[in-house]
Amino acid sequence: MTVPGPPVDPDAGRDPAPFDPAAFDDTAWGTDWSAGRRRGTDSELRGWLDLALACCDEADSIALRHFRRDLQVSTKPDRTYVTQADRGIESLVRERILAAHPDHGLVGEEYGTEPGRGSARWYIDPIDGTHNYIRGVPLFATLLAVEREGELQVGVVSAPALGERWFAWRGGGAWVRRGAEVRRIGVSAIASLGDAQILYASPLEVEESGWAPGFGALLRRAWRDRGFGDFWAYALLAEGAAEAMIEIGIRPWDLAAPLVLVEEAGGRMTDFGGRREVDAASVVASNGRLHREILAGLASRPGESTDPERLQRD
Repeated sequence: MTVPGPPVDPDAGRDPAPFDPAAFDDTAWGTDWSAGRRRGTDSELRGWLDLALACCDEADSIALRHFRRDLQVSTKPDRTYVTQADRGIESLVRERILAAHPDHGLVGEEYGTEPGRGSARWYIDPIDGTHNYIRGVPLFATLLAVEREGELQVGVVSAPALGERWFAWRGGGAWVRRGAEVRRIGVSAIASLGDAQILYASPLEVEESGWAPGFGALLRRAWRDRGFGDFWAYALLAEGAAEAMIEIGIRPWDLAAPLVLVEEAGGRMTDFGGRREVDAASVVASNGRLHREILAGLASRPGESTDPERLQRD
């Protein structure tokens, strides 16, 4: 996603402007397009990826050590929860990154932003799905991403309780590791909303935001909808098991790693207005083929046409 230089304000997510079909670029997605966002050599990006994977090895151990055991849970000023595992993982990851790259910047959920002196910075979500983690639900993950010159370059999503890890780098594809198996993944080729599976985090939050008056009607037009939130929905999309994910109330560290994964898998991610921004307050991730129709459907009000052919003409 295109972002300005440091610092990042985690509360700066902007309300999405109305979707404008005439201004929407239908070509800004796909694996070749994603590879064109590379800002460095393949070996350089692979080096960052290797560091992120090594950090996740240690993060997984910390997360599993506390999972379904006695947790110290406290409430932050923004009324979200944090555990000793969140803080322990982020502290460790920040230490490992700065030991390897002292000039890199950091943007983390628990310990804020360090601008850095170089052109690269890391996004750190120590435990995405903290509510799941607290309640003993195994859908949680550490999310790490690296950005250079306003473009995210590397993303890793590590879910230790599932025994799964997803990772991607610009021009290198999107991959999943399950046990000893590592395979390349890609989004589905489904091009009809009537055949699509739509995922979301909280339908109530989407409806109450007022940003998506057509949300309910869109779901009724889809083949199937399910509430698979957080990182897992983006992983399912990248693997071709779903065609879209709709969410609001996210932060840059929530989006950074999934965005690289989705785009390198051949998909697309924007806010409800169709803009590609890491500090957006809303997100639609899709297999790319359905993106325009989904954005138009979310924006439509009762009685408005969402006919795909008309949308293409507009």
